[in-house]
Amino acid sequence: MSRQASRGTESKKMSSELFTLTYGALVTQLCKDYENDEDVNKQLDKMGYNIGVRLIEDFLARSSVGRCHDFRETADVIAKVAFKMYLGITPSITNWSPAGDEFSLILENNPLVDFVELPDNHSSLIYSNLLCGVLRGALEMVQMAVDVKFVQDTLKGDGVTEIRMKFVRRIEDNLPAGEE
Repeated sequence: MSRQASRGTESKKMSSELFTLTYGALVTQLCKDYENDEDVNKQLDKMGYNIGVRLIEDFLARSSVGRCHDFRETADVIAKVAFKMYLGITPSITNWSPAGDEFSLILENNPLVDFVELPDNHSSLIYSNLLCGVLRGALEMVQMAVDVKFVQDTLKGDGVTEIRMKFVRRIEDNLPAGEE
């Protein structure tokens, strides 16, 4: 029995490492394809957005999480359920704004940056910007417009990785006239 359990752990670790290395290869290729880091950052955000738009359906089906009633509840679900489910980590939620419309996710360990060192000529690259796009795309599909950006990054010498999320507005469904 313990042998099977260790195989499962080894398999997850191997899958995690494969994902990390594959993501690294993707970022490397984008750096070769685009002129500057800003274009790469935009492309990573766009790719993440497209992933988030599709990933939300899988998340809702697998997690059986109901509709969140406020932004604080949304933050809890993102940190405690979504990040755990897809990246195997649980970021902490901090730095709430007084209005309660903005918070930070602190990632003590960002699995996307394992085995990564940024070259000096890519100092403005936001290596994990895909995550911002995923969050933005997923939340848009549940009628929440948010701004998401990296504030700190361990790849740039910061102690932690910090993602800042700001609630912009609730998106109203625009149904054709006469339909409800």
